[in-house]
Amino acid sequence: MSNLVSSDRFGPQRLYYDRPAASWLEALPLGNGRIGAMCHGGIGNDRIGLNDETLWSGGPETARLLSTPLGATGADAVQAVRDALRAGDVRRAHELAGGFHSGYCQAYLPAGDLLLEIRVAGSTPTAGEVTQYRRELDLDSAVATTAYEIGGVAVRQEVFVSAPDGVLVQRLTASEPVLALTCRLTSQLPSRSQAIEDGLGLTLQAPAEVAPPHRDVPEPIRYSDGDDRGMEAAIALRARTDGEIRAGESGLVVDGATEVTLVLATATGYDGPFTAPTRTGAECLAAADRTVRAALEREYGDLLADHQVDHRRLFRRASLELSCSAERSELPTDVRVVRSADGDDPALAALIFNYGRYLMIASSRPGGLPTNLQGIWNDILRPPWSSNFTININTEMNYWPAETTNLSECHEPLLGYIEQLAEAGRRTARERYGCGGWTAHHNADAWCWTNPVEGDPRWSNWPMAGAWLVRHLWDHYEFTGDAEFLGRSWRVLRGAAEFCLDWLVEMPDGSLGTAPSTSPENDYIAADGQPASVTESSTMDIALISDLFRRVEQAAEVLDVVDPLVGELSMARKRLPDPSIGAQGQLQEWAADLPEEDPHHRHMSHLVGVHPGDAITPDSTPSLAAAALRTLDLRGDEATGWSLAWKICLRARLRDAAAAHRLIQAFLSPADDSARGRPGSGAGVYPNLFCAHPPFQIDGNFGATAGIAEMLLQSHTGEIELLPALPAEWPSGRVTGLRARNGITVDIAWTPQGIEAVLTADRDTERVVRHGDDRVLVRLTAGLGQRVSSALTAGQDEEVSWQR
Repeated sequence: MSNLVSSDRFGPQRLYYDRPAASWLEALPLGNGRIGAMCHGGIGNDRIGLNDETLWSGGPETARLLSTPLGATGADAVQAVRDALRAGDVRRAHELAGGFHSGYCQAYLPAGDLLLEIRVAGSTPTAGEVTQYRRELDLDSAVATTAYEIGGVAVRQEVFVSAPDGVLVQRLTASEPVLALTCRLTSQLPSRSQAIEDGLGLTLQAPAEVAPPHRDVPEPIRYSDGDDRGMEAAIALRARTDGEIRAGESGLVVDGATEVTLVLATATGYDGPFTAPTRTGAECLAAADRTVRAALEREYGDLLADHQVDHRRLFRRASLELSCSAERSELPTDVRVVRSADGDDPALAALIFNYGRYLMIASSRPGGLPTNLQGIWNDILRPPWSSNFTININTEMNYWPAETTNLSECHEPLLGYIEQLAEAGRRTARERYGCGGWTAHHNADAWCWTNPVEGDPRWSNWPMAGAWLVRHLWDHYEFTGDAEFLGRSWRVLRGAAEFCLDWLVEMPDGSLGTAPSTSPENDYIAADGQPASVTESSTMDIALISDLFRRVEQAAEVLDVVDPLVGELSMARKRLPDPSIGAQGQLQEWAADLPEEDPHHRHMSHLVGVHPGDAITPDSTPSLAAAALRTLDLRGDEATGWSLAWKICLRARLRDAAAAHRLIQAFLSPADDSARGRPGSGAGVYPNLFCAHPPFQIDGNFGATAGIAEMLLQSHTGEIELLPALPAEWPSGRVTGLRARNGITVDIAWTPQGIEAVLTADRDTERVVRHGDDRVLVRLTAGLGQRVSSALTAGQDEEVSWQR
């Protein structure tokens, strides 16, 4: 690529602070997919919060005990709800729908904390005594550092979590041999500490059950010694130093050092969603300690080098750079966010894009569980919404940037989990509804909970999670072209479609619809003037089912599968109604033009056909696209964090660059924005750039990264569209490594004088490349970059011949 954009105009990719973290939402996240760490960067006393992605409450037996339905289930029970709806009795339908409910899924738990008391020259330093304090997270190296001086002694701390070695590594150094520290391991869970050679061990006991905070139950955190006993787990810590070291009841103590290297690992009894954990805490500690000892046999420099090679292999595949003044780039990140209101910091949007990719690499690696509501970072024993997998939008959003930003491997935990969820969901489909195939609802956990949870039908009675989740299987195929993967996914795709085919019912006009139906978490105003949620044929239901049937038909064609079900799906799809446009020009959320109980509701469920679907586009369905824009206008910009992210994606797909940029500015506002009348609990970002729901949910971070990617590159229509929603506020920039469908990597650079793109395909192909109304057919040879440029001012030579 030619030097249209000079790289020295862009700020560094790091989060930087001039003081220690005062709270968990100021701490800096590290992770290797399994171990999560939150680094506070304390001076005299420091804390690293610890998580293990497999540490959950409950187990298969807990799930079984909580699965008893509250009322009648099966085909006859479904028909009773349908009869009530057909008779216009939505209150009776609501009451009967509650019979399908049962219990709740389990919680993702904090493992513990590594606490350090640091002494320099015999005393514990305080904030007032140190100079040149700096705390930062380098996204490119995935290393958190803290550095300061006290009494002429330079102190530095480096922390990283290595995927190759499976450990957390912390190195503290001092410019003189006067460094001392005491390390302790603690946990909110019942635990037992013990000294091991040059280290510490902590064994943990997880609860049998943790109720979500919104549930008022007599024993919200319950332990058991029975068959439903929670899993055991452990943390192991060892040290290597040039000073003196001893381990005892007071902790791990080091004296007289210039260098201390701490290595930590975790292990749990988790052995998959369907197997009761049997490993004892002692066995978990032995496993964790083996990992630690293996890592300690290696030099610190080798551990760091292997970690960086592994991280950069993924992180450097893609990057966004936007212009930034030197003054802005050197501001502490929390100060920079506060000052972002003036809109004069495009590089902050680039930072949040790159940060989202960093967070995905840190929290989602092959062989592990998917990212939950908080990624892998949680410090609350009874976390908000159980920090579970919320699969009516949030889990899906977590993985929207996986393929587009060149992190296909990081998609694998969700893809594998969907297969496990499908196995559990076959029983739910059969027992709850009398249907074939498989289904899941709005909540899931490490034990593959698929039942509708006890609660209000407006969120619980939503059996469309399978239809939405399997879109990720198709997306992975579309971006990679991996037909072998598609073949392995066939049974899961087919099962989701089989359930939806059984779930459909003939409507009075001869079309097919869904009943009962809800639009996730939203209410309409019923004829009696009161809010209601249960109805027939929500727009989201029909959009998801139509998309699913189409994908299964395409998969059968790719795989050359002969299956009678495919023909049934094709015929059924033709009987699904098109979306309707309401009296206000909006895309209707329900089959009828019903008034919304909350006209500014955070869920945009009825726009799923715009994004992440592709049934509604400005070119193929202009009237529906205009109705979608009208819907967004009516809903307004104000929303919770992840909703802002979805709106960025939607505006980008509809080529509304100005609105997409406006939403990014709202997303990047401080969560505690007292100066603008939003104190304490608003959406936006926290000081460490975690997205505020509020409270913290990571889906907004991932959704914002996905939305920015959609602003810069789209390929869902079959064409490769460059800069489809580029805002005027980003006049110059460069993005590398974005992925288009069919295995094509795209780099783009732009200035007011022109744009230039380089396309590199995994296999020989040809594609139409588009910029605005200009198009060109580009023939691509596998592995060879093809340059495409377009002049945006008169007198510039064009690299290729664009055609309108």
